[in-house]
Amino acid sequence: MNKGIERNYIILGAGGHAVVIADILYKCGNAIKGYLDDAIPEGTEILGAKVLGKISDCNRYREYSFIIGIGDNKTRKHVAEAYSLEYGTAIHPSATIGQQVEIGSGTVVMAGCVINPRTVMGRHCIVNTAASIDHDNVISDYVHVSPGAAIGGTVTIGAGAHVGLGASIKNNIRICDEAVIGAGAVVVKTLSFRALVLEYQRRKSTANLNEFRSKVEQGQVLHDQSCKLTANPAQCGIREADEKSTYPY
Repeated sequence: MNKGIERNYIILGAGGHAVVIADILYKCGNAIKGYLDDAIPEGTEILGAKVLGKISDCNRYREYSFIIGIGDNKTRKHVAEAYSLEYGTAIHPSATIGQQVEIGSGTVVMAGCVINPRTVMGRHCIVNTAASIDHDNVISDYVHVSPGAAIGGTVTIGAGAHVGLGASIKNNIRICDEAVIGAGAVVVKTLSFRALVLEYQRRKSTANLNEFRSKVEQGQVLHDQSCKLTANPAQCGIREADEKSTYPY
C-alpha cells in the first residue's frame, strides 16, 4: 500500500496527538503549513510550523489538505462533520499494512502498528503506537485503538468506540458503537450494551461486588483478567461511560 502522497497539510488541533501526526507527515515527505487550535495561542511554533488561528478558520485554507489531530472521538467527529474539507491520511513508514487493507480519509496509523490483510478501516480513526489489528476486521468511523492494543481476526468495532491502552479483543467479537474498553481489559465476548465497561482501577474507592457480579453475568460489564469476581471490591471500579467520561488511556 502507498503510505502517503506528498501534500501540504494543515492539522486541526495542536496538542500532543497533533504533534505525533506532524512527525508522521514529515517522515512521509509532506509539508505542514500550520495548525488550527482553539486553545493554543496563534503564533505558537510546534515542530517547525505555527498555530495559524482557530479551527473555525479552516475555510480560509481550502487549498491545503487536512488531518484532525484530536484524540477524543466525539470531538474529532464533531469537527469532521462541521467542516467539509479534503482530509488526507497519515501512515507512519514503520507501520505494516497488509494487502487489500482499506484505510478511510482522515485516519492516522502510528509507528509500529500492524494492520493485516482485508481489514477495512473507517474515516478519522486512530491506530495508535504499536497497536495490532489482525485480518478481516471492520473498524468503523471515529474509532481509537490505543497504544499496544491487540485485536484478533474478524472483529467488528462500532463507530466511535475506544479500545484502551494494552487492551485485547478476541477474534470473532463485535463491539457496539461508542463502547469504551478499559486499559488492559481482555474482551472475550460480544459487547452490545452501549458504552458500559469495567475498568480495573487500583484505587481506594469501593464498588459493590454483588452489583459487579450481576452485571458480568448479564453481559453488561467486561472485566479485566486481573480483576476476578472474587477480587477485593476495593480494587474493582465500575462506571457507566457518559458524555462527561474521560477515556482510560
